[in-house]
Amino acid sequence: MFTNLIESASHLREFKRRSSFFLITVATYAVILFAAGIASVYAYDAQLESQTGSLELLSWVPPVAAQPKPVRENHSPVVRRSTPATAPVDRNITIAERREAIPPTNDPRLVPKDVGIQASDIKPVIGPVRITNRDVDPPFTPSDKTGCVTCPGTPTVVPVETDSQPPEPPVVKPPTKTVPSTVLISKVVSLPQPAYPVIAKQTRQQGPVSIQILVDEQGKVVSAQVVSGHPMLNPAAREAAMRARFTPTVLNGQPVKIQGVITYNFVLQ
Repeated sequence: MFTNLIESASHLREFKRRSSFFLITVATYAVILFAAGIASVYAYDAQLESQTGSLELLSWVPPVAAQPKPVRENHSPVVRRSTPATAPVDRNITIAERREAIPPTNDPRLVPKDVGIQASDIKPVIGPVRITNRDVDPPFTPSDKTGCVTCPGTPTVVPVETDSQPPEPPVVKPPTKTVPSTVLISKVVSLPQPAYPVIAKQTRQQGPVSIQILVDEQGKVVSAQVVSGHPMLNPAAREAAMRARFTPTVLNGQPVKIQGVITYNFVLQ
């Protein structure tokens, strides 16, 4: 048993020695290879100077300069005007006569048949023409007074009515007039008395109730508002005021609305 233990310890020392030798060998080769790589980098010569001297310029394109934009000149539109004819005048005709109908040279609507540097001896014509063996004009040559060839001959006329009457001013209704109670009572045609509320009798409520009313042009009450009074007596007084009728009030020959206050006095019997 002890023999085996001693033999195992000897093998362990041998394995450690072999491992140390292997590691030292690997480290040595790594250092040698690293040094060789650095030495090769420094020893390499790329000959950059010779490469720079051998460059040759084959072509050169100059830069393109920006061209300024042309400035547009403000040309006024050309106004073409008709040229009056200068042919002899014949008082016995009403339509111009020509050997050939030649329009004015500045008429943009017609194009001449022939192009030349010399004008025709036949006078140009404006308006209706009759083909004969002579060149004459009537006493009154039709022409465009405005000088516009392409414009219509008849100008637009806007009729203006001089006899038209001004519009009548709107009728302004007079404002509502407020009248005192004495005046309002003097115009009474029918003034119904309010019914005494049963609840007010049972609780012995009494006293005056003032109602402001608005009377229209026909004398009819169109609005009634409570001014003062007991809440139990107000509805009956307002209902009676709405059924009242009055004489229409006229101011400067025109019926007007009036408003005033009617007072109903509720008294227990």
